[in-house]
Amino acid sequence: MTDRSVRFFGGPLDGRVQELTEADPAPGTVVRHIHLHGGPKIETLYELGATEAGWEYRVCSDSHSEAEPEPDGLR
Repeated sequence: MTDRSVRFFGGPLDGRVQELTEADPAPGTVVRHIHLHGGPKIETLYELGATEAGWEYRVCSDSHSEAEPEPDGLR
Protein backbone atom coordinates (compact mmCIF):
# COMPACT_ATOMS: atom_id res chain seq x y z
CA MET A 1 0.00 0.00 0.00
CA THR A 2 1.11 3.56 -0.66
CA ASP A 3 0.35 6.67 1.38
CA ARG A 4 -2.36 7.43 -1.22
CA SER A 5 -4.16 4.10 -0.93
CA VAL A 6 -6.86 2.99 1.47
CA ARG A 7 -7.94 -0.47 2.70
CA PHE A 8 -11.56 -1.44 3.48
CA PHE A 9 -12.42 -3.37 6.65
CA GLY A 10 -15.73 -5.18 7.05
CA GLY A 11 -18.79 -5.49 4.86
CA PRO A 12 -18.78 -6.52 1.21
CA LEU A 13 -15.62 -4.53 0.38
CA ASP A 14 -13.52 -6.17 3.13
CA GLY A 15 -9.89 -6.44 2.04
CA ARG A 16 -10.22 -4.19 -1.02
CA VAL A 17 -7.44 -1.65 -1.53
CA GLN A 18 -7.92 1.39 -3.74
CA GLU A 19 -6.21 4.69 -4.41
CA LEU A 20 -7.54 7.79 -2.68
CA THR A 21 -8.91 10.57 -4.85
CA GLU A 22 -6.81 13.61 -5.73
CA ALA A 23 -8.49 15.62 -2.95
CA ASP A 24 -6.82 15.54 0.44
CA PRO A 25 -8.33 12.73 2.52
CA ALA A 26 -10.30 13.89 5.57
CA PRO A 27 -10.81 11.55 8.54
CA GLY A 28 -14.52 11.04 9.17
CA THR A 29 -15.46 11.11 5.48
CA VAL A 30 -18.24 8.58 4.86
CA VAL A 31 -18.68 6.70 1.59
CA ARG A 32 -21.68 4.60 0.61
CA HIS A 33 -21.43 1.26 -1.20
CA ILE A 34 -24.64 -0.03 -2.78
CA HIS A 35 -24.90 -3.73 -3.65
CA LEU A 36 -27.52 -4.48 -6.34
CA HIS A 37 -26.57 -7.94 -7.64
CA GLY A 38 -29.79 -9.87 -8.26
CA GLY A 39 -31.35 -9.28 -4.87
CA PRO A 40 -32.46 -6.53 -2.54
CA LYS A 41 -30.49 -3.30 -2.45
CA ILE A 42 -27.97 -3.40 0.40
CA GLU A 43 -26.26 -0.16 1.48
CA THR A 44 -23.04 -0.24 3.49
CA LEU A 45 -21.45 2.91 4.90
CA TYR A 46 -17.70 3.15 5.47
CA GLU A 47 -15.93 5.86 7.48
CA LEU A 48 -12.41 7.00 6.58
CA GLY A 49 -9.79 7.05 9.30
CA ALA A 50 -6.01 7.27 9.63
CA THR A 51 -3.87 4.77 11.57
CA GLU A 52 -0.15 4.22 11.97
CA ALA A 53 -0.39 1.76 9.07
CA GLY A 54 -2.13 4.26 6.76
CA TRP A 55 -5.65 5.14 5.65
CA GLU A 56 -8.57 2.77 6.16
CA TYR A 57 -12.32 2.65 5.64
CA ARG A 58 -14.22 0.83 8.39
CA VAL A 59 -17.89 -0.16 8.29
CA CYS A 60 -19.91 2.45 10.19
CA SER A 61 -21.90 1.31 13.19
CA ASP A 62 -25.68 1.68 13.06
CA SER A 63 -25.46 4.87 15.10
CA HIS A 64 -23.44 6.54 12.32
CA SER A 65 -25.58 5.35 9.41
CA GLU A 66 -27.30 7.81 7.15
CA ALA A 67 -30.33 5.58 6.70
CA GLU A 68 -33.54 7.27 5.65
CA PRO A 69 -35.90 7.79 8.59
CA GLU A 70 -39.02 5.67 8.91
CA PRO A 71 -42.30 7.38 7.84
CA ASP A 72 -43.12 8.19 11.49
CA GLY A 73 -39.76 9.96 11.86
CA LEU A 74 -38.08 7.17 13.88
CA ARG A 75 -35.12 5.10 12.76
